[in-house]
Amino acid sequence: MSMPILDVSNVHAGYDANEILKGVSLRLHAGEWFCLLGPNGSGKSTLLHCIGGRLSPAQGTIGICGHSIIAQPLEARRRLGFGCAPDQLPGLLTGRQCLEVYALAKEANELDVDVMQLAQRLGFMKFIDQFVDTYSLGTRQKLCVLLALLGSPSLVVLDEAFNGLDPASALVLKRDLQERLAARQCAVLLATHSLDIVEHYADHAALLLEGKIVSEWNESQIEALRVDGTDGLEAALAAASQEKRLAVGG
Repeated sequence: MSMPILDVSNVHAGYDANEILKGVSLRLHAGEWFCLLGPNGSGKSTLLHCIGGRLSPAQGTIGICGHSIIAQPLEARRRLGFGCAPDQLPGLLTGRQCLEVYALAKEANELDVDVMQLAQRLGFMKFIDQFVDTYSLGTRQKLCVLLALLGSPSLVVLDEAFNGLDPASALVLKRDLQERLAARQCAVLLATHSLDIVEHYADHAALLLEGKIVSEWNESQIEALRVDGTDGLEAALAAASQEKRLAVGG
């Protein structure tokens, strides 16, 4: 198998004395849509922040296209498209200015044609020259995704990117990501609560509980769960969660 786009190995991380991640490992390859599931407080955002270089692990390694996010941060980040949280966008800039700043940070002199075409299909262009602090949640989400896709990143990391999107825009985004994956342009890591996305789009999924990955499903296992519909996914998640709780309870 080819070199993984993302290689996370035995990562421990937290804030001050509070350990959140307790030995997380996962791999993504080109063309793969990986869904990271888990309840609030399970460590999903902490893991994404480690992958994005915003938080340094206390232990373990993270590589993006063979480049360590710790030892080779510039090389790793050049290959990373990270979707920030909507509330982290700079409110005093316009959408266009945000895109231009991100493009310059990725050493591009102009905005990607494919990203601007996606902006058009998402209905974002009518807001592009308005200030971000006037945007609705859905419009902010669209901008976050567009920023993440600038520069044709090898790894696209998104955190609940479909929250606030209307159904038509969500479908446009899902199809755009599918096209990129089919062309093996990138891998997608999506933290989500949406079983619908896992059921219809994921190639690989994992359940994170209390800082540990307690269950994983590959493409064939997800396909088997699809036969039973969403209830099959819900039952699998519930069983994994219950097993973990019983283990912790002794």
